[in-house]
Amino acid sequence: MRTKSTKKNRINVVTLGCSKNLYDSEVLMGQLRAGKKDVVHEGEGNIVVINTCGFIDNAKEESVNTILDFVQRKEAGEVDQVFVTGCLSERYKPDLEKEIPNVDAYFGTRDLPRLLKALGADYKHELVGERLTTTPSHYAYLKIAEGCDRPCSFCAIPLMRGKHRSKPMEELVQEAKNLAAQGVKELILIAQDLTYYGLDLYRERTLAPLLRKLAAVEGIEWIRLHYAFPAGFPMDVLEVMREEPKICNYIDIPLQHISDPILKSMRRGTTQARTERLLEDFRREVPEMAIRTTLIVGYPGETEADFQTLLEWVERTRFDRLGCFTYSHEENTHAYGLEDDVPAAVKQERANAVMEVQARISWELNQAKVGQTLKVLIDRKDGDHFVGRTQFDSPDVDNEVRIPAVETYLRVGDFADIRITEASDYDLFGEPA
Repeated sequence: MRTKSTKKNRINVVTLGCSKNLYDSEVLMGQLRAGKKDVVHEGEGNIVVINTCGFIDNAKEESVNTILDFVQRKEAGEVDQVFVTGCLSERYKPDLEKEIPNVDAYFGTRDLPRLLKALGADYKHELVGERLTTTPSHYAYLKIAEGCDRPCSFCAIPLMRGKHRSKPMEELVQEAKNLAAQGVKELILIAQDLTYYGLDLYRERTLAPLLRKLAAVEGIEWIRLHYAFPAGFPMDVLEVMREEPKICNYIDIPLQHISDPILKSMRRGTTQARTERLLEDFRREVPEMAIRTTLIVGYPGETEADFQTLLEWVERTRFDRLGCFTYSHEENTHAYGLEDDVPAAVKQERANAVMEVQARISWELNQAKVGQTLKVLIDRKDGDHFVGRTQFDSPDVDNEVRIPAVETYLRVGDFADIRITEASDYDLFGEPA
């Protein structure tokens, strides 16, 4: 017997992938809400929109499985319509239409007006910077640009997101003001490449001037930088970070590798020597800066010597935060023409070895924080602990600070001075100072 959903004419937006996808879902939901539509994020509804990720194999598999799951629910009468949007749909739309025809329609990353029309809503140009946020009310992502002009050999993002397009400063400042009025205290700046910001609009890199304008927004207390590119890094950003207390002493700069032959094949536009000089500049100009990076192991042609160079560099550099991924052989990228010659088991062994080194480094760095008093933004209450973050930590990917809630009351969304009493590899424990 076919059982219809009780949530009639409610649109359920399901988001997969990164924070940039989450931002896109929030914009979509803001447009739907403005169009008087009943919309929820990852709840229950008889109309489903799946915002997919198509970056690497695991993400593509998760997206396909999610589509198949909702198609089965549609066939069982539990939902009425299924729409697919986002990166996977942008990249593989013809294949998806052939393999999973029971989806009502597929849309790409730049098809928001068409998707809205299919959902019975009109795109409202006047909704500059307005969206329905899904993060906790005290922090939000701010996407300052879309797309990427970098030629990295392993990356499919330009295929899915197109060329780099900066948002005008005045739009971003207005969006920040809107968020601050809603109680947002922390802005997390995201883009495929933050450091390219402004080149297309203003003929120069203008991330530093943007940061100064955002820091002037009343109510915003922290501004965090994600996804900087090492080649051509605008050094005036360090000056702003040093002078402006609202800019967190934190940067996420995916370096991917350090062996010169691999960097050249990856088309990263830099070398080991230039990368090391850049990191020295960071630490000289902003001594308290927490540097987060991501690395790729198992890239085509990565020899044991290349990997040992990488491992020794990680040991020597002592990143505050680090993630390591195994190489994914992606169609239509420059590296796809190379032989994917590192066995999967070796890739995983190398990733594990990097993370073992990083776990020890993280433990040592965290032990040095014991006894310090740090400013902590309280994110949530989890059982008998309040859980927060310092300026050196981004949500979901970095360290957390856990504070006993039995004898202490802290309000979620507030800042608190916390004295660190103990530490583990990736967590700090403390009490109100």
